[in-house]
Amino acid sequence: MNIVQSVIRPEILAMGAYPVADATGMVKLDVMESPYTLPDWLAREVGEAVAKLPLNRYPVPSLTRLRALIAEKMGVPEGCEVLCGNGSDECIQFITAACAREGAVVMAPAPSFVMFQMHALFYRLRFVPVPLRPDFSLDVDAFIAAMALHKPALVWLAYPNNPTGSPFSRTEVERIVRAAPGLVVIDEAYQPFATDSFMPRVAEYPNLVVMRTVSKISLAGVRLGYVGGPAQWIREFDKTRAPFNISVLAEAVAIKILENKHVLDEQAARVLAEREVVRGALARMRGLTQYPTAANFICVRIEGGPGAGTAVFESMKRQKVLVKNFSGGHPMLENCLRLTIGAPDENRAMLAALESALR
Repeated sequence: MNIVQSVIRPEILAMGAYPVADATGMVKLDVMESPYTLPDWLAREVGEAVAKLPLNRYPVPSLTRLRALIAEKMGVPEGCEVLCGNGSDECIQFITAACAREGAVVMAPAPSFVMFQMHALFYRLRFVPVPLRPDFSLDVDAFIAAMALHKPALVWLAYPNNPTGSPFSRTEVERIVRAAPGLVVIDEAYQPFATDSFMPRVAEYPNLVVMRTVSKISLAGVRLGYVGGPAQWIREFDKTRAPFNISVLAEAVAIKILENKHVLDEQAARVLAEREVVRGALARMRGLTQYPTAANFICVRIEGGPGAGTAVFESMKRQKVLVKNFSGGHPMLENCLRLTIGAPDENRAMLAALESALR
């Protein structure tokens, strides 16, 4: 055993780093980014704001203007507070750290966002997955029964779910929040493409906060996530946050763009319109099943035996179209691909590559 193996925890040695595919020269539809850049006039205003920054100084950790703007533009209820993270990934990290009592349990539907489980592992918490139904709908009775048995300190609910796109029902989620013995975090990363949100009601439950990101609405490169909820939760999470986690660059860019949020709303509406075009085209294809979605992506299952999904993925990749292949991961996602909704020309290229690969 070398020194690395003797020092690093065995469970870390056994895992792989989060995979990010090389998309050079590809139609990139694998990680749910917006296909749209900023209009020229807004890009110029962002550049002017960034040019004035005192880059020799640390960021001001309070982020007063940014947090107030998020609360205003994103519908955080009066009396609740906002905490910012370097993407929602960091929000998951500081929430998990704050809840990491020895022996605590973390629970989430499965499959769901992999970082829920990874951060539980990092903080030595026991992760209890509760399987979705075969159609990726939420088995709320099984989930509530599992909570009664395991008494989780922390429950994650992606709403809608990633990577399946499943639009869980509000009633089912409310039942879980009411029955949970600990904190429930509703991850609304894809809320701009959904028809519902728990943010307006976050103050109604003593055990609820809502987490979001701006990564899906044209700002993936900014790396900004946020949590909205009652002050007593936000104050405790803030204690585990790195003091200068949001750069002055990210702060200035986010402020300028959120002041012009109508641009992001218009772009999200274009993505929604394209999503319906893609869903219609997929419905006419043979050899796959598409699942309901309330996000900016569609999960499809390729028909056939073992390896069918990977074969289609590799064929599309040879055609210079990159999507997400889930085969080899969670067993329920075998032969599943996740198709991010892009701009019209990107979607046409993706559909053509998919249809060719299915032949």
